[in-house]
Amino acid sequence: MRADVITTLRAAGCVFAEDEADLLISAAAGPDELDELVARRVAGLPLEHIVGFAEFCGRRIAVDPGVFVPRRRTELLVEEAARLLRPGSVVLDMCCGSGAAATVLAAHGGVEVHATDIDPAAVACARRNVEPLGGHVYEGDLYEPLPDSLRGRVDVLVVNVPYVPTDAIALMPPEARLYEPTVALDGGPDGLDIARRVLSGASDWLAPQSRLLLETSDEQADTVRALFAAAGLAPRLARCEERGAVVAVGQRA
Repeated sequence: MRADVITTLRAAGCVFAEDEADLLISAAAGPDELDELVARRVAGLPLEHIVGFAEFCGRRIAVDPGVFVPRRRTELLVEEAARLLRPGSVVLDMCCGSGAAATVLAAHGGVEVHATDIDPAAVACARRNVEPLGGHVYEGDLYEPLPDSLRGRVDVLVVNVPYVPTDAIALMPPEARLYEPTVALDGGPDGLDIARRVLSGASDWLAPQSRLLLETSDEQADTVRALFAAAGLAPRLARCEERGAVVAVGQRA
């Protein structure tokens, strides 16, 4: 059975056919359901939407159909944020999607974690992941849904904004382009529209000596660094070539 599933997945272009086969087999209640799950994967649905979770920073993050799937490259964003945590740190995961970053950071314990997203489906998913760990999830546009009690208190602001340029969305793999919400992908003409909005409002929410961390791309890195400096944040760039990850880290004075 496993060999047949692997052959089918490999023929459909699945690069990690063996790993995917094992996940699908473990998720299926029987042969008929396995056939259905394999057919959905061959049709192009993201594996994470089929099995209901994504592996991220060593944890299983619940991912509902239609919700942005956390990428392995975003682990760098979370690793950089985790290094900054201190007992009592206030953390905000903005554009949280499934709440993957907030979940991992909340699991460190001893920190106060908040998360926001504009997509109701993502918020519902994030609440399942984050709230059992004591975090808080809000639905709305960037800072809009946050309680006033957070103003000037955020020590670590983690942001994975949509940063794909609008014209580049058509070039994305079908499993992202067709099955993930455009609102989680489209960053405007140069991919940085949402990043600019985050930076323009950050000063009202960041605490003294706080950090803002933003996932970006190699192509956008120099522009992002300039945007950080213009917003009064001393910038540095963290990179992981293996994961194709770039994170801008800005410190507030």
